[in-house]
Formats: sequence, structure tokens, C-alpha cells
Amino acid sequence: MYFIKVDDGTKIAVEDLNRSSNKVIVLVHGWPISKDMYEYQKNILVGRGYRVVSFDIRGFGKSDTSAGKYNYDRLATDLWCVIDNLKVDSVTLVGFSMGGAICVRYMAMFDNDYVNKLVLAGAAAPSFDKTIHNPYGHSTEETNALIDLAYRDRPQMITNFGDKLFANYHTKAFQDWFRQLCFQASGIGTIKTAISLRDEDVFDDLKTIKVPTAILHGKQDQICPFEFATIMEREIPNATLIPFEYSGHGLFYDELEKFNEVLIQFLEY
Repeated sequence: MYFIKVDDGTKIAVEDLNRSSNKVIVLVHGWPISKDMYEYQKNILVGRGYRVVSFDIRGFGKSDTSAGKYNYDRLATDLWCVIDNLKVDSVTLVGFSMGGAICVRYMAMFDNDYVNKLVLAGAAAPSFDKTIHNPYGHSTEETNALIDLAYRDRPQMITNFGDKLFANYHTKAFQDWFRQLCFQASGIGTIKTAISLRDEDVFDDLKTIKVPTAILHGKQDQICPFEFATIMEREIPNATLIPFEYSGHGLFYDELEKFNEVLIQFLEY
């Protein structure tokens, strides 16, 4: 692991595995987790010869907590700094949940720079809350209640959120491990990105995506309902929607084998 200092001085923690490979995949985690959520994808991808790059969004994991902005423009700029630092020609970009929305904003802000393929998994797009373009989102009152609880009792907020994340049974050990990944985040990062989830809208950004895009989404998702995926499929040129019938929001573990298989097929086709 190493750190890169982005333009405002914040240090971003980066894990860069198998650096000699020219097959590069960049993984962007969701809210309120860390890069370690991709453990069960990294195991497979490294074994298949990929250079696997993941990083902690500012305020999460081992990255610095900034007192400044956490809007999608800021987070997409951090992502560009991470990719640019790799000194490679192209990458496949994978974003989960809020990480998916950050990837969409990146594609719009930086004109698809460096990206040859895009994977949006359970993406919080076109918006997390209800908008004129997304009637299936959360109410502002619901998200404000989440933010308010994070101010008062973040561990309980994380526990409540985690209860809705998966559709299938997972061991207590796994659930405890996953919850600990969320506890590693700073309170500031957790709250400020939750505010971004509430306020940001990437609908207009979807049409700027120029690369082949795979949309992976759980049919039982209670966090980002499946209807989000149908909007993305309609608005993104050259997009393919792959439903996960037995998954909730955490499709990367609810249907782990299928998720990894679909991801690798998309990477290698």
C-alpha cells in the first residue's frame, strides 16, 4: 500500500497489486465502507493476472480525513489523481454503490479519460434520493434521518444500514467483519458523503459515458432499488444490464460466484 497526495494535500491510501501486469482494473468502494470490501474479488482477479488497484475514498479506511468538500466533483477528482498516478494507458473502472456514482461523475468530468470499460455494481445512480428523473429514490426525510443518526450514534446507524445490505444469509463472522470495515471510516467522511448522496444527481452525466458499460444490480436491493439500473441502462449508450435475481444491495457477496464470473467475462470479452 502507498499514499498519493492529491491537489488539495489530502493523502489517499492506494493498494496496487500485481503492478507488472498491463491489464489494469480500478475498484471504487461504496458508502460507508473501504477498499477492503473487494477482498473476494481481488483474490480472483490477481490470480488471473490483473493489476488490481483499489483505494480508500477520503475520510474512509486509511485515507486522510479532510475538513473540506466531499461532493462528487471532489471525489471524482481524487479518482482521477489515483488513475493518473498509475502511468498506464487504460483501465477498467468498477464502482459499487456511491462508488458507482463517483465513477459516472468521473466519466463526465474527465471525458472518459483512461477508461476502456466501466462496471456499475449496485450504483447509487442516477441519484440516491428522489428526483424528477428518479422517482424510485429515497425521500429527503429518510436520508436526513440517516445523517442525523450518524451525528448521534454512528455505530447504530451503520448496524441499521447493514441490516438492509444483503438479501441472503451470511455468517455472523462475515457480518462482524463487514461492519468493522464501516467502523474504520471517520465520522466526518461518513456524514459528508451521506450529504452528497442526498444532494447529488448524475442523471445528465450518464449520457457522457462512451465506453462499454456493464450494469450489475440486485433485484432485491433495498438501498438502491433495481429501478435505478433500468434508468441507467436506458440513459447510458452501449450499456448491458445483468440482473442478480437473488441479491440485495451487496450483490458482490450475495451471489459471489456469479458476480466474479460476470465481472471476468466482461473484462475478457
